[in-house]
Amino acid sequence: MENVPFFTDDTIVFGILMLCLGLVFYTASINKGFWKSFYKFVPALLLCYLLPAIFNSLGIISPEWKELNADGELIEKSSNVYYIASRYLLPASLVLMTLSIDLKGIFNLGPKALIMFITGTLGIVFGGPIAILLISIVSPETVGGVGFDAVWRGLSTLAGSWIGGGANQAAMLEIYQYNPDKYGGMVLVDIVVANLWMAILLIGIGKSNKIDAWLKADNSAIESLKKKVSEYAESITRNPSLTDYIIMLSIAFVAVGIAHWGAGGISRLLSNNFEIFNDKSSALSSFTSKFFWMITIATAIGIVLSYTKVKQYEGAGASKIGSIFIYILVATIGMKMDLGMVFENPGLIAIGLVWMTIHALLLIGVAKIIKAPYFFLAVGSQANVGGAASAPVVAAAFHPSLATVGVLLAVLGYVVGTYGAILCTILMQIASGS
Repeated sequence: MENVPFFTDDTIVFGILMLCLGLVFYTASINKGFWKSFYKFVPALLLCYLLPAIFNSLGIISPEWKELNADGELIEKSSNVYYIASRYLLPASLVLMTLSIDLKGIFNLGPKALIMFITGTLGIVFGGPIAILLISIVSPETVGGVGFDAVWRGLSTLAGSWIGGGANQAAMLEIYQYNPDKYGGMVLVDIVVANLWMAILLIGIGKSNKIDAWLKADNSAIESLKKKVSEYAESITRNPSLTDYIIMLSIAFVAVGIAHWGAGGISRLLSNNFEIFNDKSSALSSFTSKFFWMITIATAIGIVLSYTKVKQYEGAGASKIGSIFIYILVATIGMKMDLGMVFENPGLIAIGLVWMTIHALLLIGVAKIIKAPYFFLAVGSQANVGGAASAPVVAAAFHPSLATVGVLLAVLGYVVGTYGAILCTILMQIASGS
């Protein structure tokens, strides 16, 4: 047997994740003594992410593992908890949190969100080749390799993942044909570095006011939007009945059903009628991703409903239910992080860390120049590196009504992901001297 966690039953795993969330929220609600001091320094959202990671690192739970079957063969198994959270709860949360959206207010946030997103993309595009150049000075063999074993080919998949998402990552693997036997090492770097960076961003959320002061940022538009949405919610707040809860869940999950149905239909339409979308080496192949269309459709449904009487369900706590789903998603994302993996392939991890540091420094530099609030920095970065699964999480941590900003930027990441990754890979190939 190999790396089999202590608990493999998803029902038990989900119970452990909910225990983590319950402990965090209970202790965070204690406004005196040790816990009050503790949460001044450690954001509750970060703990919701780190506790499942610790359980994974200790071998208590795991997103995937290998075990022997009855015939003595080693087979791969995995938990479905993250899949359920990302495919069912995430789109449901987007619908519920978008009901109270002020679309005009979001557009009034100005161009800084887009500027920071583009900056994040450029940080990945240029960070890759610069990381190769820097690491080659210390350890040239780490960035070497010939033919299909060339490290730059593998790093192309990271570029796809960190600008767009899984579909773009798959496209890059198909385009540059990296050795499949070594691909697991790149997936490792993706998981470790991207999750470490998300943890850092979550820490920053707890200190966003101080960061904004250092950046000399004008976050008045964000605060105005948050205030307007909060005041609207307070004006229609009521004690929700069982009927209210049933109707809100009905709205959310009917929308999820429509989103899945529409996503499958659009994906099949493109695949069956346009050969270019079936070519995995084409940048357009990422548009057959059902996840991409599911997120897009769910958000669109929420926006449409925000112009109807359904919007009034915000007064019954629609965004609070959406936030519950988001926190469950955070816990399942944390479960995918094994802290011990940081030490498994130090050379490749070093490339990833240098790469992400360049991405971060560029974001900080541009934010300082244009005086962009930390919100735009964090969401602009996560829309690239984390994609549609985690950009709304980071945005909603500032305020539930802002989750849509994360979604819109993440969708943009899907669109430019493969093109940006191809440019990055060309530069990495040059930097590696191949």
